[in-house]
Amino acid sequence: MTGSPASAPADTPRLPPGVMTTAWVLIIGGFAAILDSTIVAIAIDTLAREFDEPVSTIQWVSTGYLLALAVAIPLTGWAQARFGGKRLWIAALALFLLGSVLCAFAWDATSLIAFRIVQGLGGGIMFPLMQSLAVQAAGGRTKGLGRMMAVVTVPIALGPIVGPVIGGAILDGLSWQWMFLVNVPVVLVGIALAAWRLPDDSARRRPAKLDIVGLVLLAPGLALILLGLSNVESGGGVVRSEVLLPLIAGTALTVGFVFWSITRRERALVHLRMLGRRTLASASLVLWLAGAALYGAMLLLPLYWQALRGETVLAAALLLIPQGVGSLAARPLAGILLDRIGARALTVIGFALIAIGTVPFALADADTSNVWLSAVLVVRGLGLGTVLIPLMTVSMTGLSHDEIPQATMITRISQQIGGAFGTAVLAVVLTELTTGAASPADAVNAFHVTFWVATGVAVLALLASLLLPGREPDEPTIEEAEVAEAAV
Repeated sequence: MTGSPASAPADTPRLPPGVMTTAWVLIIGGFAAILDSTIVAIAIDTLAREFDEPVSTIQWVSTGYLLALAVAIPLTGWAQARFGGKRLWIAALALFLLGSVLCAFAWDATSLIAFRIVQGLGGGIMFPLMQSLAVQAAGGRTKGLGRMMAVVTVPIALGPIVGPVIGGAILDGLSWQWMFLVNVPVVLVGIALAAWRLPDDSARRRPAKLDIVGLVLLAPGLALILLGLSNVESGGGVVRSEVLLPLIAGTALTVGFVFWSITRRERALVHLRMLGRRTLASASLVLWLAGAALYGAMLLLPLYWQALRGETVLAAALLLIPQGVGSLAARPLAGILLDRIGARALTVIGFALIAIGTVPFALADADTSNVWLSAVLVVRGLGLGTVLIPLMTVSMTGLSHDEIPQATMITRISQQIGGAFGTAVLAVVLTELTTGAASPADAVNAFHVTFWVATGVAVLALLASLLLPGREPDEPTIEEAEVAEAAV
């Protein structure tokens, strides 16, 4: 029977024609937004000198972008239903392009922060929409979806690694304006490809009333939570008004939205009742921890090489390349293994690799070989490249066409808050330990303890992964599910 036509469909994951083309079009457009956030992150000191402003002010170039993302994400589901996915994608790219050009011509810190918010609004729509359009193009078929997710999530894995390298190279040889102008050709190509190759979904547009109350509760609620967590990184402890007040206010608004969403059901801005599905609920929880594991290390690893090993910003970025190599290498294999061993087993393996690749940093000192640490980062990258694919795939299992945008908003919010939480926790631990460091040995110990905390986050995520469903039979496509619903 091997190789016979009858056995091929059961053994070979199949996707509708043109799906991979759609995936690559989305990648080209979305890569600029993901890359930009990591390029700018390493330029804070340079921008502070250029505009003659304190770092605390210039930090809002990154913070404003982050808060704009939080405000825009909950709007994506409504906007896609109202305007159509293709139109919304092109509009988001155009908004991001406008923000990039304006940033390059900023005349002071205030204008730069304002224009970064414009960028963030575009990026906040693009991130969840990219996943929604890809899954909808696949027709909701679980079998083979892992291979497509391996492609669509390439920018998410590659951006944090390539961004600092490109940013360091630009700052080393060009003016700061090129950090934003480098986006222009990429986004222009993305817009042209989207207009040409993205499927026309205008027939699925429908009148959608915006949930104003939900927007007023959720958008500022998420922004305030992220603001409070971001303020933790500036030092001074957690018990400060600039940390506690945003966190308390943001949590109160978000809790208010939870109750509002439950009563509004399908009319709510974000359909939280969908968390009653085991697949979406478990994937969202693990994505929260995955965000902590990924973004927390983005803070910790560069600091390790700069503060403890005396490397420059560019050298530290180059030393992170092996992690990106491992992440990219894992993606094709992860897409195949997902169909063979299931989401639970694959996610457990991924977080195990992340933990294994973090432990050596908790044992390293100032003399540990960079060659050894680079090899360790490859292992860590293999884990990072593995976990996102099954998590994003399983979160879409069994959803109809119109439910997919809601699920992507929920998972994106989970990952965003998890990343901010993980970064804040590691920043607090490292800051508290290094503040009282009286010797180089104390500084080394501070990093050791912080890396052990990062390892613990990966282990906790591994344990939470056991809640995910195991390997299951092929799910029906969206079209098949809708036909079945109509028949009932």
